Amino acid sequence: MPKNEPQNIISAVADYGKRLFSFIRGRVNTDEDAEDILQDVWYQLSNQPETNAIEQVGSWLYRVARNKITDRYRKQKDQLLEDLSFEDEDGEISFKEILLAEAYSPEEEGLKKLFWDQLFSALEELPENQRYVFIQNELEERTFQDIANETGENIKTLISRKGYAVKHLRNRLQHLYQEFINY
Repeated sequence: MPKNEPQNIISAVADYGKRLFSFIRGRVNTDEDAEDILQDVWYQLSNQPETNAIEQVGSWLYRVARNKITDRYRKQKDQLLEDLSFEDEDGEISFKEILLAEAYSPEEEGLKKLFWDQLFSALEELPENQRYVFIQNELEERTFQDIANETGENIKTLISRKGYAVKHLRNRLQHLYQEFINY
C-alpha cells in the first residue's frame, strides 16, 4: 500500500463519517445495526488495493453502504417466521416448520390446513394495524422500512405492533402447536 493511502482512509472517515452514519441509520432499525454496517463500509475501504483509484470516494462509500444495508435486510428476511417459535423439551421448533413443511400423508395435510385456518382466524382477532404489519412483514416478506415508507408510521411503532401480534398468535395457537408437534 503506498504511503498516502492510509491518509486517504483517515481523510474519508473524517469527511464522510457522520453523514454516512446518518444515511445508514435512516435505513436500519437500530444504532447498533448502523454502526455495524458503517464498520463494514470502512473495512471494505481499507481492503481496497488502491484507494487512490476511486475517483468519487463519497459516491463509492454510499454505494457500498446501500449494498451492505440490502445484504442485511436479505439476511433478516430469511428469518421472518422465526419470530413465531416455541421452545419444547428438545429445543426450539418454529411455526415455519409446520407451515412450510411438506405433508407426507392426508393426516399431515389436514393438520397443516387446520393450522393455516387457525392462523388466519387468529389474525382476524387482531386490531387492523397489528394484523396489517404482521401480514406484510411475515407473509408478504416486506421489510419494516418498506411498510414505514408506505404508511408513514415510525419503524419502532411497526415493530411494536408486530410484537403484540406475535404474542397474541403464540397464545392463541399454543394448543394447536402442541398437538401438531406431538402428532
